[in-house]
Amino acid sequence: MRDYGQLQAAAKILLRPVLFFLWRVTVVGLDNVPADGPAILASNHTSVSDSYFLPAVLPRGITFVGKSEYLDDWKTRRLFPAVGMIPIDREGGDASSRALDAAARVLEGGELFGIYPEGTRSRDGLLHKGHTGAARLALRTRAPIIPVGILGSRAVQPPDAKAPRPFRPVEVRFGKPLHGAPGGAAADQRFRARQLTDELMFEIGSLTGQDYVDEYAAKGPAAPVERA
Repeated sequence: MRDYGQLQAAAKILLRPVLFFLWRVTVVGLDNVPADGPAILASNHTSVSDSYFLPAVLPRGITFVGKSEYLDDWKTRRLFPAVGMIPIDREGGDASSRALDAAARVLEGGELFGIYPEGTRSRDGLLHKGHTGAARLALRTRAPIIPVGILGSRAVQPPDAKAPRPFRPVEVRFGKPLHGAPGGAAADQRFRARQLTDELMFEIGSLTGQDYVDEYAAKGPAAPVERA
């Protein structure tokens, strides 16, 4: 028996009505998510609340990879794996490869895997250059990538906010599947992964309307964006 996600279905039954009561959640394009079989759901990420809204609107379970530090806290040590997080130690060796290996096992089991291609929350609200992990997974497993755009979650819980703000609208949009084309030399695969990632970020931007910047998101606090 797998050691993650055992409580996700029960948690969804309990929390979904609460989420839909406290926030005006609408969903667009859910038919783009396959009813069965593997798929990679790749979303923009502007708020910690994204990780609640995305699973809540899905009819199927979804698994994410998370940092193993969450298991240091007694409050989350059992909860996070039980609701679908696979912990990965970011120290020592190639943490990125371990995360991709864990994700590939999820997809090879015919399940949904969730990933934020920006790698971290966008603290300035812009859409940033994507890392190639989702594309590499698609090329490796032949699972489709479903672009996801979450709108309104930043207003629900802005960066550094301690608690979410109720009664604000949230919309989760699912785009058409993207497919990788595996095969070829390693250099070709790296080029294809970058190309597929750029295509993915374009599709996410089309769903969200966010301004795109061709640089990776900063992992620390960012200054507010000034607009002319």
